[in-house]
Amino acid sequence: MISKLKHLLIFLCVILLSIPETFSQEISKEERLQWFKDAKLGIFIHWGIYAVDGIDESWSFHNGKISHKDYMKQLKGFTASNYNPEEWAKLIKESGATYTVITSKHHDGVALWDSKYSKLDVFDKTPAKRDLLKPFEEAIRNEGLKFGLYYSLIDWSNDNYPNFLRNEKRYENDEKRWQKFVTFNFNQIGEITENYKPDLVWFDGDWEFNAEQWKAKEIRELLLTKLPTTIINSRLQGYGDYATPEQGLPIVKPESHYWELCLTMNDSWGYQGRDTNYKSVNQIIRILVDCISMGGNLLLDIGPKADGTIPEEQVKILKGLGRWTSKHKEAIYVTLAGIPHGHFYGPTALSKDKKTLYLYIDNKPNGTIAIKGLNNNVVKAYVVGSGTELNTKVVGKLSWSKVPGILYIGIPESELDSDVTVIALQLDGEVSLYREDMKAIESN
Repeated sequence: MISKLKHLLIFLCVILLSIPETFSQEISKEERLQWFKDAKLGIFIHWGIYAVDGIDESWSFHNGKISHKDYMKQLKGFTASNYNPEEWAKLIKESGATYTVITSKHHDGVALWDSKYSKLDVFDKTPAKRDLLKPFEEAIRNEGLKFGLYYSLIDWSNDNYPNFLRNEKRYENDEKRWQKFVTFNFNQIGEITENYKPDLVWFDGDWEFNAEQWKAKEIRELLLTKLPTTIINSRLQGYGDYATPEQGLPIVKPESHYWELCLTMNDSWGYQGRDTNYKSVNQIIRILVDCISMGGNLLLDIGPKADGTIPEEQVKILKGLGRWTSKHKEAIYVTLAGIPHGHFYGPTALSKDKKTLYLYIDNKPNGTIAIKGLNNNVVKAYVVGSGTELNTKVVGKLSWSKVPGILYIGIPESELDSDVTVIALQLDGEVSLYREDMKAIESN
């Protein structure tokens, strides 16, 4: 009997030791979000039936600019006939992006996959007649990039969803119908989780109901149980992992350690041929630099046409962005937020070990550039991309004072980048800044 019990205990120990660590303890937020913090650049994709007529995605009927019936007529024109997910993935990688997020379903309820829980999808209702997400997911992973899915909690086309038009509701205070919708939402979230195993889930529309009504906690648990390493944006009524400011570049560094700015190339998320108000490549690079300097990411949007082609203007921007990111990758990925404003007139970033300071220069300098309050000695200064070493000179440093002098760096005009020049300063240790109040001389 004792021998059998001993063998049973040994067997149980072997089983317990063989259980993967991910099941024995929850993966920390820091571990899950490390890749995201290092990523710096992602590409957002708004693709749906709204590209057929080039109108506002979902909002056009919700706000009464078009009837819901006329909006849904676009289903007949959504062909995806020239959709080439491999080309999309290659272009996204060429831009320098390390992850992408595509709309699996916007507020109009039209799913880009063959859903078991709704006939309002591209398989059943459009000439595309196929799952559009799976081939893109495979192409993105083949390029070594992270794959994310946008999912709207709102579904203004669902008969069990209470809200419909801005000034028209389907019902109020019908708990039975609401629970039917909640079940439907969980089913579709579970479906995209199982089908595509996204590295990131980008929720939207949480403002219409509170966390308890959405069952936000349970949604989070559903995702992390099935995909322990996935990350979730902030639009889940307090149950997300990172902040998502939209369109407006933050002026002050966001409080969250993890954040991304989602930004359109022109003024529209989805394809609108009449919207030609595109930002220049230079403007987008400078916005990216500002995000990097504050420790965040840029999620830059594209809006493909209904046939699956990416507009020429957007392709040019992605390729122009790729020229700059390829040249300056050292000063983009796996960097930390830079030093406080006032030390240098421009954005900055730090290497992960905080021993290299990167300076971003978006104009032609009128003479040497200056850094104030740097306690460190500079071991080497060079131009990122070319490696050209630069001369430095400290002015105003007095032997009897602990106040640092002003560090001046000269940059030959031939070394200036056409968009943003980046200078690297290798320091003699972790960056150290003088930030004390200046006082009168008492003795020397």
